[in-house]
Parts: sequence; structure tokens; C-alpha cells
Amino acid sequence: MPTIYGNSSRVVQGPGYIAIQYEMIHETRVIPIDRTPQKHLSGKVRLDMGDSRAHWDGDTLVVETTNFTARSVYQNADPATLKITERFTRIAPDKLRWSVTMDDPHTWTRPWTFSMPLTMSDAEPIQSYECHEGNYGLRNILSAARAEERNASGASSESVAK
Repeated sequence: MPTIYGNSSRVVQGPGYIAIQYEMIHETRVIPIDRTPQKHLSGKVRLDMGDSRAHWDGDTLVVETTNFTARSVYQNADPATLKITERFTRIAPDKLRWSVTMDDPHTWTRPWTFSMPLTMSDAEPIQSYECHEGNYGLRNILSAARAEERNASGASSESVAK
């Protein structure tokens, strides 16, 4: 779902697969695609982005995803029962309708769906996802840790000297 930034994605189809790359954290889902729905992996196999399988329903690409991990499910859904069904339908030369149905009987009383248009634009390439410019977090964390180490070693040598 869209966030405050990093919402671009790229969809690429090749023989037998579709890949969806997301700008945010550069995740890429490689999804097997077939004319008929395919079986998912064993329920014992859990993946952060789930186990996705795709098929065509007329002009609509249908992607069903199950087998999520507990840390990656949407809104604390049950990773054992959550099923997400996405539908991608071209509605204009440069637009897709992306429809997503969330289904988890342990979390919601019934499935629910949201939909939004996705606009294709080569003028907006996927940007590098790197948090470093102007980010002094790591430097400050290490500086504080070194100060704590100096204070701890100074305190222990003082207590030994007394």
C-alpha cells in the first residue's frame, strides 16, 4: 500500500514469471504465472512477502499470495490464514487498475477490498533506497557507545584504585 514516499514499482513479465519490483527497500517478488491457478508452497514454508502465484483471468492478471511470516503480515493478520488476491487490469495505455482483496477469517469478519490506479511513467524511474545523506544516526550511535565504554572503563579503574 502507498506510504509517504517510495511508491514507484516496476512490473516485468517473462516466460512463465512476472516480477514486481518495489522502490521501497527494493523488494522484488518473482511470481510464477500459468494459465490456471497453481498450488502454493507447503504451509510450513513462510516468506516475508508471502508465496505468490499468478494466472490470467481474461485481461486481468490475478495474483494470490499466502504463507506470510508473522512479522510481515498486514495489520497483525494471522499469517496462517491470510490470503491476499491482487488483480491488475489495464484500463488505459498508461494505467492499470490494482485491486487488492484481503481475506483472513481469523482477523476480519469478511474479506475487504481496496483499489487504486497505477500510472506507468518512464519519466519517474525507481530511485535508490538508501538512507545515508544527512543521516547521522549510525555515527551518533557509535559515538554514544564509545562514550559509554570510556565512562565504564574509567569508573571501573577508579573503583579498583580506591
